[in-house]
Amino acid sequence: MININVLDASMTYSKEDGYVGKVHFGVEGHVNEYEIALHSKKGKEWGYGLFFLHESGKEEQLLALEDLLEEDDELFDFLVDTAKEKLDKQE
Repeated sequence: MININVLDASMTYSKEDGYVGKVHFGVEGHVNEYEIALHSKKGKEWGYGLFFLHESGKEEQLLALEDLLEEDDELFDFLVDTAKEKLDKQE
């Protein structure tokens, strides 16, 4: 697994929106930091968006990281679990 440095994480839950979370992180060897936005209605199947955190960087690195997230379930689950640890339930 690549070396990930988690900077910040959060997640909320509501009946209307389901689970909505995000993780800010850096990747060893990458110049820019990233944000992954996570969403799941029931907490089982997750949709996500991957973005540069502060400013745009090398698109090749972003695309390579996105490919890695698609292939490496362990890495994706780590990011989901990191956000879930910060879960703040709102009714």
